Amino acid sequence: MAALKKGNNASVTSKPWRSLALILIAMVALTGGMFASGHDTPRLGIDLAGGTSITLAAVPEAGQESAINPTNMATAVSIMERRVNGLGVSEAEVQTQGDRNIIVNIPKGTNSEQAREQVGTTAKLYFRPVVATELAAGGAAPAPSATGDAPTEGTEGARTTDGASEKATDKTPDEASPSASTTPSADATARGRAVPEALKADTTPSASPSTPAETGASPSASATDGVPAGTDDKLQAQYAALDCTKADVRASAGDGAKATDSTVACGQNSQGQWQKYILGPAAVDGTDVDEAKAVLNTQTGAGWTVTMDFTDKGSQKFADITGKLAQNPSPQNQFAIVLDGEVVSDPYVSQALTGGNAEISGNFTQKSSEELANMLSYGALPLTFREDSVTTVTAALGGDQLHAGLIAGAIGLALVVLYLLVYYRGLSFIAIASLLVSASLTYVIMALLGPTIGFALNLPAVCGAIVAIGITADSFIVYFERVRDEIREGRVLRTAVERAWPRARRTILVSDFVSFLAAAVLFVVTVGKVQGFAFTLGLTTVLDVVVVFLFTKPLLTLMARRKFFAGGHKWSGLDPKALGAKPPLRRTRRPSAPVQTKEA
Repeated sequence: MAALKKGNNASVTSKPWRSLALILIAMVALTGGMFASGHDTPRLGIDLAGGTSITLAAVPEAGQESAINPTNMATAVSIMERRVNGLGVSEAEVQTQGDRNIIVNIPKGTNSEQAREQVGTTAKLYFRPVVATELAAGGAAPAPSATGDAPTEGTEGARTTDGASEKATDKTPDEASPSASTTPSADATARGRAVPEALKADTTPSASPSTPAETGASPSASATDGVPAGTDDKLQAQYAALDCTKADVRASAGDGAKATDSTVACGQNSQGQWQKYILGPAAVDGTDVDEAKAVLNTQTGAGWTVTMDFTDKGSQKFADITGKLAQNPSPQNQFAIVLDGEVVSDPYVSQALTGGNAEISGNFTQKSSEELANMLSYGALPLTFREDSVTTVTAALGGDQLHAGLIAGAIGLALVVLYLLVYYRGLSFIAIASLLVSASLTYVIMALLGPTIGFALNLPAVCGAIVAIGITADSFIVYFERVRDEIREGRVLRTAVERAWPRARRTILVSDFVSFLAAAVLFVVTVGKVQGFAFTLGLTTVLDVVVVFLFTKPLLTLMARRKFFAGGHKWSGLDPKALGAKPPLRRTRRPSAPVQTKEA
């Protein structure tokens, strides 16, 4: 065997244990997090778990192309998500794809017709007068207590923005009479329950909505507490039986009721408690709202507020209903803002609001004010959705596709392993160990991404994982071949491992960058399931870099110190003789030329 020469890098000291310890700690931490979260398997998509997938495309009306924007799309997603959840389906997901598409995925084979009916219709927004309300658990839920000029925590105020409506009361917070009930008063919450100042009662609300004492009307003996006399018996029965703590009951509350009918509904108060309502016929339609915006009011110190501008027709309707409600006792002086059958806000009024606009103010955050403004605006948006596709996959078909995908992945992995064993022999075990580490990290991260960002493993994603096997193996091959090239030049293994790494590293990074760039572009420009392929390809490409740098290279450095590899065993895959290593160049002194004496 030809003698091997030692290069200048033979003395290079490396500390591979640090890198191996780092990736081991990361794997243990991620695995622990996976089991701690209770999600030890990746979440499966519709095509693997079975279910219904609906793709909707936003279509603006002529001249209203600007209506398709991220804010309105996010509002539509929120509305559709509430509708889908109303079906009682677990693990449903509604998300935007691109700038004008919404994907609704409902697993477990939910009825596609019902799902299409729920998510494909335009949102319905109404302003309805409140007839009665109480906590779903049975406790009375009086209208919020009146407060003074400056809204404080748990209180709100509102006024008309043109000054047409003055403050309901000039009392200070100390002078205002609180409600006798212990039920929390309504305040601005994440769902936008606002109590306007101009929409405040000018008298102290009664302890219970069941006491319409100011009108002298006595409650019906047969009705539920809080239901005024004269209420339809059928409506009273629905109200008494309504349990808003149950999702399926909330979803069906008020089904079939027209805008001109009285109905029952559910809504959450500021404490997250569900309340039930009897609501009168719709007084103002959502299309009567011209615009609603979240505004930071720095002039009065009211903080974040929601302003509403009505159309000419809506202005008159709103003035009429607020004028009538202002003469009623609580809770009949409240009106409910109802979106898709759910009460999202229930302010009360003390005087007619004229002028065509109003401002709802209170203990809002930017997020809660924007959410309420979006809900108020959406009923009037010139935005509809076209159903692009509906795909229903049975659980059995999804299981068959998953089984076929796993078989394809196993065959691909087996072929790669067989090639490595035949060509690289002992060196192949380093590659196989690296593949196992990469596969483990991919599995754990996919399992964690399910509950974290809603990632679902679909069939294209499985294809991306299979393709990633070849990409990952290619990185190992690049490095191994660089090491072999150094051995062919006559260097010992430890030196070859260190000298080959810089060149292999550049090649691996460039190759993986190209793959990641392709995956990123594919993810951005595509819609639907193809994004699953792009996401998985990009994820595994990043993990390839991590594994090569923190596992493959350090492990090969350690193995180069073992006699089996360092001695060039014929089964190591690094036998210098089998690789055709060159003999070292021998330096010889050139004979000196005879010195000729020149005569002068």
